Amino acid sequence: MSADPLKDDIHCCQDKHEEDILRSSPFDFVIKQFQGKRSSPGKRKEQPSSIKKFFRGLDFGKSEGKKDRREIEETEINNSGADDQSEKQDLSVEDGLSHLISEAESPSGEQRFNQFMQKLGKKPNSKNLDLNNCALSAADVTELASLLPFLPELEEISLSWNGCVGGTLNALTVHLHHVNLLKVLRLNSCRLTAEDVTSLGEAFEVVSQLEELDLSWNSNIGGKLSLLTKKLQKGCKLKLLKITDCNLTAKDGESLAEILNVIPNLEVLDLSINKHIGCSVKVIAQDLKNVPGLKELNLHMCGLKQDSLQGLDDALQHLAELRKLDISCNKEIGGGFKDSTAHLASLKNLEVLDLHQCCVTEEDMTILSQVIPLLSSLQELNLSSNKNVGISSDPLLGRLRFLPKLKSVTISNCGLGEESFSSLAEAALHLPELEILDLSWNKCVGGNLKLLLGVLKLATEIQVLRLSSCNLVAEDLALLTLLTQDGHLARLQKLDLSYNNNISDEGWVVFCQGLAIFKELSELDVSLRPSSCRDCGTWFSELLAALTKLPALAELGMQRWILSESQRKRLESFNQDNKRNIRFDC
Repeated sequence: MSADPLKDDIHCCQDKHEEDILRSSPFDFVIKQFQGKRSSPGKRKEQPSSIKKFFRGLDFGKSEGKKDRREIEETEINNSGADDQSEKQDLSVEDGLSHLISEAESPSGEQRFNQFMQKLGKKPNSKNLDLNNCALSAADVTELASLLPFLPELEEISLSWNGCVGGTLNALTVHLHHVNLLKVLRLNSCRLTAEDVTSLGEAFEVVSQLEELDLSWNSNIGGKLSLLTKKLQKGCKLKLLKITDCNLTAKDGESLAEILNVIPNLEVLDLSINKHIGCSVKVIAQDLKNVPGLKELNLHMCGLKQDSLQGLDDALQHLAELRKLDISCNKEIGGGFKDSTAHLASLKNLEVLDLHQCCVTEEDMTILSQVIPLLSSLQELNLSSNKNVGISSDPLLGRLRFLPKLKSVTISNCGLGEESFSSLAEAALHLPELEILDLSWNKCVGGNLKLLLGVLKLATEIQVLRLSSCNLVAEDLALLTLLTQDGHLARLQKLDLSYNNNISDEGWVVFCQGLAIFKELSELDVSLRPSSCRDCGTWFSELLAALTKLPALAELGMQRWILSESQRKRLESFNQDNKRNIRFDC
């Protein structure tokens, strides 16, 4: 205990005061410091009292009293101004401190973005914003727009399959200048309006790095594409443009043709499922020379006519880099190939050619039999739903042997006869890289699958075999089983045997007994035709036994097979009993 009690009390109070400061938050401590500065007599001048002012005003014999009084008054005015300024500075400091505290308590831009993504069940990614099919609301789009300033490294935005994006796109596009590194923008099926298209066009000026734009499945774009295309500027870096099923008009086709000269880097152009654009394809084709680096051209179901095909062939001479050409489901071009294949044969880099459902005539087949074998890089060929492929006397199928890089051959519903099927089987012996073979809906295959025996032995890479509605019989399934037992078809992943009602129960038993060898099989379809039904026989037990030995199987089609009560219960409990997740389509 000190000799001076007063000093002890002062020390005690000081200790208590310091302890309170330590217990308080750092912000409380800073505030108290600033308050102390305002109340400190050493820092702020005391206001002169009226008595002091009175005595200062008296003349104590100085010869220049009036002058002194004026100086004193000026000094007091200056001091008063300084005091006012000091008060303003102190208030400004406090305001600034309050602002700092407020900022510290509110979430940062990064935190807000993370919270937004978590709310939608997505993982935050500052470079790739994937919000496809998230049921976004208009409020979500507005909130997303406010977050763009915090995503300067963003390169991809995907908002596809969110119908509420339509009509709100302007809220987003006005902030796109914050993400000037944006390269990919996907807005599939967003119900875009004319206003959205206009806003998107205006945004092209600030997203100069954009390389991919996908506007597919927005039907309201039809007739309004010029609102977008007229904003594209020369030197645009666009490499991919997809406008699938957008109800495009002939006028839209002309607008598109006009801007091909400003997008010289274009590599993918997809205009598929726009039935009314056909009459302007000839105009588009004339300007395809401006995109010499084009690699994919998709005109599937575009209402092409024979004159469209002629114009397209003229354009092909400028498209040496073309890898994929799809002109399928354009029935009116049938009969036009005889005058429109002069430059098709020059596409030495073409890898995919899709001509399915084009109503090719026998005369067309004569020309195609000469041209297609010259496409030395061809990997995928689809001639499905062209009846004249099978009945033509020209040996197109036999000449496929000259295309050793073929990986996929799709010739379903081509009216194959025994002769054409035999020619195909012989040619396929020279296709060592074959991975996909689709012979569905060709009745001649049934009972003649043995013609493919050599092919299926040599095709070590085959992964997909489709034999739906081929009139297969038990002997055909026995052949497949024999092949597997000999170690062939080891990489098979998808096998379609559906709609082959002529296969007996005994045939299914033999097949199921050998099924376990398909270790990589992921999809199997044994469904019956839509117009029929049949009791599932004794082979069902063999099937379930085989399924336990097929680790990769994920889907089994068994439509229209009638299961007994006990069979249905066994099927329903199979996944749980065997810890599997197979989708049974019954």
